[in-house]
Amino acid sequence: MTLTLFWKWAIAVFLVVLLAAFLALCKMAGSPKDAYGMLRYALPHMHRGNLKVGDDAPDARLLALDGTDHFHIRERTGNRPLVVIFGSYT
Repeated sequence: MTLTLFWKWAIAVFLVVLLAAFLALCKMAGSPKDAYGMLRYALPHMHRGNLKVGDDAPDARLLALDGTDHFHIRERTGNRPLVVIFGSYT
């Protein structure tokens, strides 16, 4: 009898901690939708690279703005410098 009571409390505490972690993540990310996006798309791809300032950017295959054409970074930049700006313009 007390063993089932223990498991009920353990599950309840686990759920409360899980909810608190989710709420903290939502606060940090900005909204539940952003928290989901961070968990779904960003975390699996986060890793530390070994690029330094001045290194060549790795070549990547990208989708053009028209949504149908694909190209590689090197095809468009050639020997010119590549500047990538991450930011919000809202």
